[in-house]
Amino acid sequence: MEIIGVLVAGVIIGLLGKFVAPGDKDNIPLWLTILCGIGGVVIGWFVYRAFGGDGSDGIDWVRWAVAIACAAVLVVIASGVTGRSKGGRKVFR
Repeated sequence: MEIIGVLVAGVIIGLLGKFVAPGDKDNIPLWLTILCGIGGVVIGWFVYRAFGGDGSDGIDWVRWAVAIACAAVLVVIASGVTGRSKGGRKVFR
């Protein structure tokens, strides 16, 4: 059950991370955005715990903010690595 929760949260966090990422990050495919979101949830949880986060009753907004920030960083990295442009393929000369 926890895996399904991480996948659903990954989709939402990935899209939020893409939204808050600086610049034009619409050049990565949706599946990569979702992977960045899942990575953001997992990495964000480890970062949150490393800095002393132990959760709270109800929704832990700090943990989710850290997850969104991690997903945004992953979206920026994925956008730079894939290098897909809107006009088609990039040609290196």
